[in-house]
Amino acid sequence: MKLWFFSILFLAIGASAFAQKLSALAPKPDWRQLEAYQETISREDFVWLLDNVYAPGGAAQEVITVGPDSARIQTSGAPFVLRFAASPESAKSIPRYWRGRWQLPPPTKSQPLAGLKIAIDPGHLGGAWARIEERWFQLGSSRPVTEGDMTLYVAKLLAARLRGLGAEVSFTRTKPGPTTPLRPKQLVAEARRSLAQSGSSITAHSLAKESERLVYRAAEIRQRARLVNERLRPDLVLCLHFNAEAWGNESKPELTDKNHLHFLVSGALSASELAYEDQRLNMLTKLLNRAYTEEISVTRSVAASMAKQTGLPPYEYKSSNAINVGSSPYIWARNLLANRLFECPVVYLEPYVMNSREVFARIQAGEYNGTRSFGGVQRKSIYQEYADSLAEGLVNYYSQRNSP
Repeated sequence: MKLWFFSILFLAIGASAFAQKLSALAPKPDWRQLEAYQETISREDFVWLLDNVYAPGGAAQEVITVGPDSARIQTSGAPFVLRFAASPESAKSIPRYWRGRWQLPPPTKSQPLAGLKIAIDPGHLGGAWARIEERWFQLGSSRPVTEGDMTLYVAKLLAARLRGLGAEVSFTRTKPGPTTPLRPKQLVAEARRSLAQSGSSITAHSLAKESERLVYRAAEIRQRARLVNERLRPDLVLCLHFNAEAWGNESKPELTDKNHLHFLVSGALSASELAYEDQRLNMLTKLLNRAYTEEISVTRSVAASMAKQTGLPPYEYKSSNAINVGSSPYIWARNLLANRLFECPVVYLEPYVMNSREVFARIQAGEYNGTRSFGGVQRKSIYQEYADSLAEGLVNYYSQRNSP
């Protein structure tokens, strides 16, 4: 009987370890990281953030059990028990490297962003990688539309503007191409595992495409996250992107009349996403360091500024992978690798539909001084409008350094 019992116990332990599920290229989760958050959050605040932002619709109920005094979190080893503070007033201080608006030194009239540390993350890669990452299209002999190059151009305009306003600005990349040293040939084994896990067929072509995807969708973003969290340690990250509708053949793209604007904050993880142990830990780190409060507040200010200057309507998600948050039709919570891994508050921008007729015309016009007419409206260059409207939203928010 004893032998049978220990055999079953051994199999159960082995099955638990084998059951660990990790996202592509994710390191093994170290749950000891959450020890620093013991008794830093009340049960009420934990449940509100979990149910309304990070895991709506009971998505976490299979992996997180909330009791009266603690939350029991499933891991591949022993469950992690997070103790709640008895009340918000008795909560211990929150360990984090970033500072909220109220913790910054006083601003001046000419330096409203004084003391603020900003990291600019120009989305995608551009350059020779633009076609590989499928962020490239061209209409005839027109100027190619390459999102990674466009975000880098905006980033440099924006940095100059923000530094003039007193901010300390850094970049996650300063030139086209990956910052990660990993390349597709080094990721073939991981690509094979990824395809097998998703149930996709494994061919020479699918392995090559998946190996490339792992560079720009996983390795690159993880490399930038390490830079942000371990070296730059900013108060805020600005993830710059341009949006798009489906354009079909990149050499004969379909243009559209649709044009819109939206912003993303970390959240809305599904039950299937929370089955990945690394995503569970990433989510809880963001939840416990209270990035959401600052993230939603500064994003709301930027959204108001950009909506006014661009005149763009809000994009509306029809799928279940995002939820509208923050009392603004422009802001959505969605589980993306970048805004999940960057531990500080993130403003994740998705303005302009690159293959809309008006935006395409503005991209072809390039950079210019003053304004030009597009659709009967006088407009700055699309890059200057992007940088100026974003900077204005930051000034409107950070020039008021009131308490949280």
